[in-house]
Amino acid sequence: MSLNFAILGAGRIGQVHARAVAATPGAKLVAIADPVAAATDALRATYGCDVRSIDQIEASGDVDAVVICTPTDTHADLIERFVRAGKAVFCEKPVDLSLARVQACLKVVEASKGKVMVGFNRRFDPDFMAVKAAIEAGKIGAVEMVTITSRDPGAPPADYITRSGGMFRDMTIHDFDMARWLLGEEVETVYASASVLTDKTIGDLGDFDSANVILRTATGKQAVITNSRRATYGYDQRIEVLGAKGMAAAENHGESRVVLADEKGFHAAPLLNFFMTRYIAAYANEIASFVAAVQGNGPMPTTTHDGLMALALAEAALKSVKEGRAVKVSEIL
Repeated sequence: MSLNFAILGAGRIGQVHARAVAATPGAKLVAIADPVAAATDALRATYGCDVRSIDQIEASGDVDAVVICTPTDTHADLIERFVRAGKAVFCEKPVDLSLARVQACLKVVEASKGKVMVGFNRRFDPDFMAVKAAIEAGKIGAVEMVTITSRDPGAPPADYITRSGGMFRDMTIHDFDMARWLLGEEVETVYASASVLTDKTIGDLGDFDSANVILRTATGKQAVITNSRRATYGYDQRIEVLGAKGMAAAENHGESRVVLADEKGFHAAPLLNFFMTRYIAAYANEIASFVAAVQGNGPMPTTTHDGLMALALAEAALKSVKEGRAVKVSEIL
C-alpha cells in the first residue's frame, strides 16, 4: 500500500522532494500547496497531483504524510499542526532558528507520539553511508578523528543571508549533524574561528563566509570542520574518518569519473557545482528511508532531537567566535 504525500512549498527544495517522492516505490504524491500558482501548476503538470491549500491538506483523508519545504519560520508550527492531525511529517532542516522553539516543538511531537523526520540529507549520500557502514563494521577500529570539508562554489544572494540565520545555522549545521553521526558520541565542547574573506557584503550583513570548527567529545574524540562560501573549483564535499586501525574517506564528485593523462599531466572533469546535483541520490534515499520508517512503524533515521543538537552546536560555535573561547554545549542547552 502506498504512502500518500503532500508537499508544502513548491520552491527549489520542494521540487527536489517532489521528484524523490515520485521516484520512491511505495510513495505517491497526491497534493502540493504553495501560494505561487506557477510553481504548483508546474508540479501538477509533471506529477499529476492536486493543488490544495494547507488547510485542505490537513483535513485530507487521502494524505498520510507531509513534506515541509516552506520558509524556516513556519516549520515548527507546521510540524505541530500536522502531528496533531495524525500525519507523518518530513521537515527540511532546521526545525527553527530558536533553540527554545525547537525544544517546545519536540515536546509536542513526543506528547502526540508523532512520526517526524528532519531532513539532514547528507547522512543518506551513498558514499557517506559507505563510510558509516565501514565504521559500524569495525573496519577502521574505534573512531578517533573526523575531518569534514564543506565549501560552496559561491555565496547565496544577500537577501537569503539575512533570513538564513547565518553561516553556522544554515551551512555548517549539515556538518554538525554529520560530525555527531560519524563520531558516534555527543559533542561536549566547541571551538570556532570565523572570518569574512570572500565577500565584504556578507560581513556587512553580520555574517561570515569562512570558518573552522573543532568539536570534542567527553572521551576526547575530535572533529574538524572547514567551511568556505567560495570554492572556485566547484562544490567541495569531502569527509575522512581516522580510526585506531585505519581510515575511511569519501571524495568529491565530478561531472565525469574519466581521467585523461598525457604529457602535460592528469586531467579530470570539473566538480559538480550545486547541491541539487551533488546530492540527488541522498535526497532520494532519505525519502525512501522515511517511507520505510513510517510503513514499518520503526524509528526515524533523523529526528527532531538531531535537529535540536545540530542547532545547539551552531549556537555554541557562534558564541565561541564572539567570545574567543571553547564553549561547552551544556552552556547552550
